[in-house]
Amino acid sequence: MVMNKINLSKRSIDIAYREEGQGTPVLLLHGFCGSSAYWNSVFPLLSPTCRVIAPDLPGHGLSGVPAAPYSIEDYADDLLQFLQLLGIEKAVWFGHSLGGYITLAAAERHAGRMAAFGLIHSTAYPDDDKGKENRLKSIQTVQSSGIAAFIDGLVPKLFAPEHVETMQTKIHEAKEIGYCTSQEGAVRALEAMRSRPDRTGILASAECPVLLVAGENDQIIAPDKTFTVHHNRVRQALLKQVGHMSMMEDPQQLAPVLIDFVQSLR
Repeated sequence: MVMNKINLSKRSIDIAYREEGQGTPVLLLHGFCGSSAYWNSVFPLLSPTCRVIAPDLPGHGLSGVPAAPYSIEDYADDLLQFLQLLGIEKAVWFGHSLGGYITLAAAERHAGRMAAFGLIHSTAYPDDDKGKENRLKSIQTVQSSGIAAFIDGLVPKLFAPEHVETMQTKIHEAKEIGYCTSQEGAVRALEAMRSRPDRTGILASAECPVLLVAGENDQIIAPDKTFTVHHNRVRQALLKQVGHMSMMEDPQQLAPVLIDFVQSLR
């Protein structure tokens, strides 16, 4: 896997990214404590028909760590600059989990720069009171016990319950990816997710095509938290027998959904 780097002058940080293929630009944004490596099995399926670009989000993988404070809106603005530096005026954005929150912020702030967008195991709802409390507990765990201990507790929950035993290799891979998240990067992301607003209205008012993808057995974001809007510009796809990590659990089921959506735009 060849990784490139590009510098965001506004932040004075480097963004590491992987790029393959030609055609419609497709931006893949991974989830919390992930990296572009989450998409390793999806790349060869999408790149024959699309120009696929997957960055490591700031504070994750090989990318630099932004200074605090850093909001979901800051992620969105920085990724827009990232695309501009690559010479891309419009792209299809697909955001997994945290990446979906960023995608919605970009749709709100930079709608004219999106050809279409999709949420993959994500939601437009904000954290409720319990969710906000859990973010604070996670911050405390990261700061007191370190990133490795936090990742060891987090990753098994991302997979469907039936896959915790049968996909040990994938779980190990996801943990190894997570260990590369900096402690500061994890805290920045937790703070940003905790303070993000309700963006269900952005889904309802979107003027571009929207794709919503949920996992049947997702323990983190249940399908009803993803499928919150129903109108003729919104497609829904419920993936069978996967949890929060379809790109690793069943890329052969996820990729055709993404390809079909992108091809429908032409």
